[in-house]
Amino acid sequence: MSNTVVECPTCGAPVEWSVKSPSRPFCSERCKLIDLGAWASEEHAIPGSEPEDDLFSDDVPPRAH
Repeated sequence: MSNTVVECPTCGAPVEWSVKSPSRPFCSERCKLIDLGAWASEEHAIPGSEPEDDLFSDDVPPRAH
């Protein structure tokens, strides 16, 4: 039985999807932390709908993009 191999989302290195790769889908803890940092700094974001964003727009000052 062969294991699935995926690409690390951060660097593209091949990662075996098994218990041998505890950081999966990332190739290493380093790549996992790089990805986490991108989410924290809003380099990565899941787009929201305008009505959802407008519900809370008066609660906080607008962001500069």
